[in-house]
Amino acid sequence: MSSHTHKHHHDPKKMKAIINRLSKAIGHLESVKRMVEDDRDCTEVLVQLAAVRSAINGAGKEILKEHISHCIVHAVSDGDEEAIVELNDAIEKFMK
Repeated sequence: MSSHTHKHHHDPKKMKAIINRLSKAIGHLESVKRMVEDDRDCTEVLVQLAAVRSAINGAGKEILKEHISHCIVHAVSDGDEEAIVELNDAIEKFMK
């Protein structure tokens, strides 16, 4: 668990857009699950799974941009070097 605490608020419009992206990815993944349950063609399933992965990566990119724009900017101004270390760790895990 991260020890970094937020002392500020994210842009509600951007957070809503991220939540919408994640909701769409969840819905898409549910449909891929149904494709597997229905014994659909493996190549179709793989293509749709790639689309889900792309949607999740897009959501991650938006979260990262929001984090840098708010959390990291504030952390730097507050001298919070641990937030930078935590960001680098999160990027490493996300990019695996």
